[in-house]
Amino acid sequence: MVTEACKKNHVTVNGLVSKPSKEVFPTDKITFRKDQITYIITVLAIPDNRVGAKLVDIYRKDETPPESFAHLELIKLSKEHYRKTGEGRPTKKDRRDIDDYTTDIIDEDVD
Repeated sequence: MVTEACKKNHVTVNGLVSKPSKEVFPTDKITFRKDQITYIITVLAIPDNRVGAKLVDIYRKDETPPESFAHLELIKLSKEHYRKTGEGRPTKKDRRDIDDYTTDIIDEDVD
């Protein structure tokens, strides 16, 4: 995933487009885009060994502006407004659920 993002020039280190093998050092700023949000991460330190996901925050500082998360709520509300559950044309998942339900009823009648 990270390699693909680097190849598509979606990851920068200190303002320069990065390759997947780029080494990072403390005080480097990494910028990347994920789910319509541009994240800005500052490297505080490099761990000696691999660490678990819970400990990663010790070695980085998230400097993403809080305003960049505001539009996620708007996107969620717009999707709910577009089609509420039970209204309009059924989605593919809805149609499959209906088909499963009707075939179960037909199978019970045959037995």
